[in-house]
Amino acid sequence: MAPLTVPVLTIMTWSPFIGALLIMFTARHRPLAVRLIATVTTGISAVLSVWIYVVYERENAGFQFYEKLPLVPPLGISYELGVDGISLLMVLLTSIIIVAGVFASWTVAVRSQEFYALLLALVTGVYGVFVSLDLFVLFLFYELAVLPMYLLIGIWGSTGEVRPRGIFAWAYRETGVGTKEYAAMKLTLYLLFGSAFILVGILALYVNAGSSSFSFLDFEATNFPRALQRWVFLAFYVGFGILAGIWPLHTWSPDGHASAPTAVSMLHAGVLMKLGAYGVVRVAMGLLPEGTVEWAPLMGTVAVVNIVYGALSAMAQTDLKYVVAYSSVSHMGIVMLGAATLTEVGLNGAVFQMFAHGIMTGLFFALVGLIYEKSHTREIGRMGGFGSRMPGIAAAFTLGSLSSLGLPGLSGFVAEILTFLGAWQSPYRWWLFPAVAGTFLTAVYVLRVARRIFWGPLAEAEYAHLDDARGPEWFSLVFLSAVLILFGLAPALALVPVDRATIALLDRLGVLP
Repeated sequence: MAPLTVPVLTIMTWSPFIGALLIMFTARHRPLAVRLIATVTTGISAVLSVWIYVVYERENAGFQFYEKLPLVPPLGISYELGVDGISLLMVLLTSIIIVAGVFASWTVAVRSQEFYALLLALVTGVYGVFVSLDLFVLFLFYELAVLPMYLLIGIWGSTGEVRPRGIFAWAYRETGVGTKEYAAMKLTLYLLFGSAFILVGILALYVNAGSSSFSFLDFEATNFPRALQRWVFLAFYVGFGILAGIWPLHTWSPDGHASAPTAVSMLHAGVLMKLGAYGVVRVAMGLLPEGTVEWAPLMGTVAVVNIVYGALSAMAQTDLKYVVAYSSVSHMGIVMLGAATLTEVGLNGAVFQMFAHGIMTGLFFALVGLIYEKSHTREIGRMGGFGSRMPGIAAAFTLGSLSSLGLPGLSGFVAEILTFLGAWQSPYRWWLFPAVAGTFLTAVYVLRVARRIFWGPLAEAEYAHLDDARGPEWFSLVFLSAVLILFGLAPALALVPVDRATIALLDRLGVLP
């Protein structure tokens, strides 16, 4: 694994951060310059992510485009980067979502300079997590990806109406449930709580490996004691799992989704939640094989609870953003279920579901943002007949809904069927039944929401002003819809490189037949 001459991963990772600096120092009070800088710098990362995806040597397992630079040699901390089949797909997902998010935020008028700067800093952290092979640096990138969310939601977010009910109505009123400040603080506290578990786990591995390096590759070559693996795996599962929305530590996610501005919701659900699942697969499962095998039954059981609970919760919502938010909780359960099966087909399904759900939910939140901007409501009961006035938005929403329920020909179907096959091949076949039930419930609520919003009579007096997407708004809808169809019809584009990485992981776990 020779180091790469051109630091393509470094350029890809730090290009958005350079864009953030340029925006802060050169584009004050020039909104068009802010948008152009954001578009160019994220476009550079996107082009490079596509380039490495094309030239990646699919017949070889292991990390490619390797880079290494010592940072703190006495502590064994290095700037070490590389991608394998799993992180390759996640990098591509990040590029797709951030480019779409930049165009979806084209109409941000209030303090757009700071908004785009924080958005680009956040996405730098996301890229860094997916390409880092030094766990200490990975943790720093992880924090960079999480912390800007507080300001992005607290300043540019929206406050929704949550009606206090039941014996805890007083607590709702006192804590400000539904406000953007409440959502921002809740998200930050939950994720910082998870970060504490992650940091403890990393330091435990560092000490037990001989305190000479934080490198993933060095840890991978170390045989950690079974007792250590048992509790460190659980620490990683809880720490990363909070960001992945595992039940019952998921409650920060719907509030964060509902209050975040459009591009932040797209990144939040489309990419940030994948950081959590990626951390479980890459760090916990990749370094702790015995702990993985021991805790896999718990992971799978919690995952099927996620699937059913998230779907039932989505059915009960009256706010469109909360429907999509709880849908994300349900779909992330499919990701964790695929990982827990410890089968080749199940793990492939888990990684593909990360990608498919990221694109689908990015499309959904872009659409919700457009619907809210044009109708000034997210209350499902107040909508109806919008399809006659916004046919393009209606078509894109219907496409996303069909992918969500697993229609063949779209990427959601491929991800779900692979995960379900993995569940059937696992020792815990009963996981399959609640997972399939969750898919049935998904079909019920997404079709009901699509019918209620877009089809039927239009309330002419209230919504006579409605119009379809315009200008840059079309880019996100067409782009994300095309990706859903492309990877649904040609899933091998993603599965070939992913399969090499999952086979290597399963070989380390010792569960290959």
